[in-house]
Amino acid sequence: MERGYGQICPVAMASEVFAQRWTPIILRELLAGSCRFNDIWRGAPLMSRALLARRLRDLEAAGVIRSVPRSKGRGREYHLTEAGQEFRDVIERLGAWGQRWTVRVDPQNLDAGFLMWNLRRRMARDRLPPSRTVVRFDFRRIPSCHRGPRTFWLLLERPEVELCIEDPGYEVDLYVEADLTALAQAWLGDVPFSSVLRSGDVELTGSRTLVRDFPTWWLLSPFARVPRPSGAHAAAS
Repeated sequence: MERGYGQICPVAMASEVFAQRWTPIILRELLAGSCRFNDIWRGAPLMSRALLARRLRDLEAAGVIRSVPRSKGRGREYHLTEAGQEFRDVIERLGAWGQRWTVRVDPQNLDAGFLMWNLRRRMARDRLPPSRTVVRFDFRRIPSCHRGPRTFWLLLERPEVELCIEDPGYEVDLYVEADLTALAQAWLGDVPFSSVLRSGDVELTGSRTLVRDFPTWWLLSPFARVPRPSGAHAAAS
């Protein structure tokens, strides 16, 4: 931090590392498996690239991460050290608290690109079709405050899943037309995916096999099963 808390206290000293703006999000991305600069940034698109570079330097200086040259190509990769891995429990408990007690599906928080980035990495890759499959997502009823693309492609070539914001040039096998709020609620586990299909908030168009199997590819948010107490805020709809 630019200014520390000036306290000989483990909580204060740990907060000087952890509690800077965006640092928990960077740690979340690293714990989720992102190790390249661009991949980390795609999980925090509202963060400037300059600030991300600075935070990564700070975390490396604190012994939380280490950077190494990429084995192929230019640039570096970032990996959590033993000290960094200890933040896993903190991030998981923070996420569980957020799932249990906060209103999450708010228009200000809806970002189609962020949702798609999470869908990409939360696919059950062993359940994907054996041959290359292209899924196109078109979002409707986007909040007026939303910025960024509304159409995305998932290129599935088991075990790889690639997210594209431009047409990859292959024939589309499955079309997904979705209300952004409804799909976000389904991914968070607030409503069953079968419900958004029945309501028409999510429509699938393609072969009968792909339409049938698509819901089984989802692993949902890692916090989707966290129960919400009766006193918690209800999810916005």
